[in-house]
Amino acid sequence: MKKATTAVSRQYRLKRDVAPLCFMLASNHNKRSSLLYFDEDTNTNRPLRYARNQKSPFEDEQDGNAILEPVVFEDGFLNVDRSNQVLQEFLSYHPGNGMIFEEIDNKKDAAAELEIEELILDAQLLARDLDIKMLETVSRVLIGSAADKLSTAELKRDILVFSRNYPEEFIDVLNDPALQMYDDVVQFFGVGYLIMKNQNRDVYFNLIKNKSKMLTVPYGEDPTDIVASYFQTDDGVETYKLLSNTMKKKK
Repeated sequence: MKKATTAVSRQYRLKRDVAPLCFMLASNHNKRSSLLYFDEDTNTNRPLRYARNQKSPFEDEQDGNAILEPVVFEDGFLNVDRSNQVLQEFLSYHPGNGMIFEEIDNKKDAAAELEIEELILDAQLLARDLDIKMLETVSRVLIGSAADKLSTAELKRDILVFSRNYPEEFIDVLNDPALQMYDDVVQFFGVGYLIMKNQNRDVYFNLIKNKSKMLTVPYGEDPTDIVASYFQTDDGVETYKLLSNTMKKKK
């Protein structure tokens, strides 16, 4: 069983982006709210119940005079004074701990924020140092064929903004070995060699001598991803070579 928490004041927060003004946490086990803690020492599920006038959060260790109190988060936060050890212990055992709410750990938060800031910095430096060819390639993959209509300054600005807002995705794109292929697929659509039909469900060739269907895009999937994946198969590699050569001749 877990040991009792250290006698210090603790603060908790709800794990959601937008917290309600007032949120009441389930505070006792019943048919509607299952609050059970599995005790490994006894191999039993023990019901939890918060009662401030008791010395334990476990119902089987409380007397018949338990006075139940609500556990309320205000504006997403709950402060528990060091004198209320039974509530701190109750929250440590609560099945919603880590899912519905979490204890605030400033050191842990600072480490996580530092990691994010370093990731953003790495992404920004990579974005700043892109040469024009790679800048255009990455822009087409991240922004789409509309990137071809932007000036170099606009591309640099948009990629710097993207790398700051989505650093992990940006770095993943740069490290993707299929980056050039994704760029080519975007260009195939951009110049009209490939088109979408049937309410954007099917990809068709749009070449002078070939207007046939290439593939169907599964519901909810991105056409660029599906076409790029197809080009990496045995059946699709020759098609990719054909379209690439056609586009090179046009340039």
